[in-house]
Amino acid sequence: MKKISIKTSSPYEVLIERGSIEKCGEYVSSVTKSRKAAIITDDIVERLYADTVVKSLEGNGFECSVFAFPNGEQSKNLSVLGQIFHFLCENNITRSDILIALGGGVVGDITGFAAACFLRGVDFVQIPTTLLAQVDSSVGGKTAVDIPDGKNLVGAFKQPALVICDSDTLKTLTPDILSCGMAEVIKYGMIRDRKLFEMLERHNLGNVDEIMDEIVYTCIDIKRDVVENDEFDKGERMILNFGHTLGHAIEGWHNYTDYTHGMGVAVGMCLITDKFAPNLSERLKKCLIAYELPTDTEAPMRELLPYCSKDKKRESGNISYIVCGTVGKAEIRKTSVSEFERIMGE
Repeated sequence: MKKISIKTSSPYEVLIERGSIEKCGEYVSSVTKSRKAAIITDDIVERLYADTVVKSLEGNGFECSVFAFPNGEQSKNLSVLGQIFHFLCENNITRSDILIALGGGVVGDITGFAAACFLRGVDFVQIPTTLLAQVDSSVGGKTAVDIPDGKNLVGAFKQPALVICDSDTLKTLTPDILSCGMAEVIKYGMIRDRKLFEMLERHNLGNVDEIMDEIVYTCIDIKRDVVENDEFDKGERMILNFGHTLGHAIEGWHNYTDYTHGMGVAVGMCLITDKFAPNLSERLKKCLIAYELPTDTEAPMRELLPYCSKDKKRESGNISYIVCGTVGKAEIRKTSVSEFERIMGE
């Protein structure tokens, strides 16, 4: 097992171990005195892993209840959040009990937000089962739901009590979901770690499992460093949004249906790099293609830009965006929304 300690305002550990999902009850029991757990998951992950998690928790003295909602970004909304609150009330969850987010980024985001709000704060544990969730969304404390006006516009910072990463769960991912996570991995290489990017260039989607443990550890360690320096996203942490401003716009343009977050981020990275660092474009696109990710979009730029003006990364009339002039180094740039629209629309 590898451990990474996250020293934020509420410190916690990330455990990285193959087979750890079968031991999760032991690990969860170390971070709570309660023996009552509410497991929040989606209908796909429920079929794959809910029984294993319940068995491990019950074996360590926990009383368990399970709530599953339909898989997909469309479920990350206020309506499903309300259903989760009702479920917690029905099962008499108290402030001293614990929530378990079992699933991908959608599950982690909405469960974390529920934990931040219910009874003004309940502890929760992340058990991420997708690559994107393991390397990115499960660590750092950002929780949110989407509203019709935009992605992740309603949320809170809520650090988990523990994160349990089992790389074996990634073997059940479909190729498109694995690709989605690889977009975030490639992002980490671009913004902070040249050696990681070069390692990714030597592999592809078909053989990436042989370096998966190293990928997960490296990406979490990068995020740990960034989050510890800027927990509440006021400065350096913004580099984690490389590709996201336009990526979220592309997701919105597709109504969060046929376009995954990773696909949006991949194209978002390409569009920004094409505009501001064209010398890197071919190299970035070659790496993305090796992991079966798109590098362009059918969405017209003029239709994407209105989404950017509603992005949560804006401040007053300004917007921040991230540029990588060289592999492994990111720069935060800030300009007016109108100027950003002018530059990208050229």
